[in-house]
Amino acid sequence: MEIDPVTNGNTDAVMTEATPTAITPSRPVPSSRSSQLTESLKLEHQLLRVPFEHYKKTIRANHRSLEKEVSSVVSSVGDLAVNDWSKDVAVSRLTGLVSRLQGLKRKLDEGSNVENLQAQRCRARIDHLESADVENITEWNNTKLNRILVDYMLRMSYFETASKLSENSNISDLVDIDIFREAKKVIDALKRSEVASALAWCAENKTRLKKSKSKLEFQLRLQEFIELVRSNSYKQAIFYARKHLTPWGATHMNELQHVLATLAFKSTTECPKYKVALFEPQQWDVLVHHFKQEFCKLYGMTMEPLLNIYLQAGLSALKTPYSFEEGCTKEDPLSQENFRKLALHLPYSKQEHSKLVCYISKEIMDTENPPQVLPNGYVYSTKALKEMADKNKGEIKCPRTGFVCNHTDLVKAYIS
Repeated sequence: MEIDPVTNGNTDAVMTEATPTAITPSRPVPSSRSSQLTESLKLEHQLLRVPFEHYKKTIRANHRSLEKEVSSVVSSVGDLAVNDWSKDVAVSRLTGLVSRLQGLKRKLDEGSNVENLQAQRCRARIDHLESADVENITEWNNTKLNRILVDYMLRMSYFETASKLSENSNISDLVDIDIFREAKKVIDALKRSEVASALAWCAENKTRLKKSKSKLEFQLRLQEFIELVRSNSYKQAIFYARKHLTPWGATHMNELQHVLATLAFKSTTECPKYKVALFEPQQWDVLVHHFKQEFCKLYGMTMEPLLNIYLQAGLSALKTPYSFEEGCTKEDPLSQENFRKLALHLPYSKQEHSKLVCYISKEIMDTENPPQVLPNGYVYSTKALKEMADKNKGEIKCPRTGFVCNHTDLVKAYIS
């Protein structure tokens, strides 16, 4: 999920094959900027889905809290009406009810403010998408780039940097810092071998997780049981299993039987089926990954950072077998190790016809402007070399290595 910063390499490789920047895509690229903008907007599903899901979650939580408080107050009023309390007791109880109702009003006001802020965020994102136009495409793309960078920083836990970038770019309503902070608390707790925060998150989103048939809560319960066994608290482990694992028996009996057998095998066992699969510390990393999956699924996010996805989309058009050879030019992004990791599982781009682009003039080398080879092996276009020779009295200087030769030393190359 993480990628390291990419450094710029030295452009000292021999350019004897097609450079990635000269690859012709196998599918036609939309010619109009309007078409490009339309295609770009199709990728903005996550931008709207995340705040909308958060908005719905807040409304449901506020509604449940309201129902619970109102039900309690109504029940208390009923008790006052039925029982024959003394005047002092009745006044005391009524005063308590008034205080509860005032507290409920404050909660409703706070909940309403939160809902309004989240509705404003949804509105801001809709306005942002509607503002996309051919006339302001450059500014809109710059905003999009900042959003992608903030998304990457949040997934890598660079919250302070992400906050500063969003504030300076005036895109606070277009990014999801608060939602990622919520996830970070759970992830940090799991890395400390604590499941309480993750279980609380599961309780808050129980309906959605049940609808998606999530096993996260079950896996958390199993891990908590295993930790009790690891600490030799067998009696507590048995009570815990009866209370929290029994409800899962109808759907996950095989896994339950496997885990409950740890009461007999214990944490010191050398049996790989239990030692590796259940008692290894790496199981907490599995839970972290499982939580990230459920978190992203809940909010309609991609598991990979948007930056990685957009980079891979571009690298898929540049990836060739030559990109992974030692002689690959440093101008090819895939000459960088970090980009190679991103492109590792991508298919090679389909190229029916390769093209050579001159390093000096940036023009295509073809039959009208054929490539010529210097004695040091570097290739440039005839037109660019002729212009250089005319300016320097027939002398050619390689712009990459500084090698100097005469124009008559050049050898014509042929494109097959």
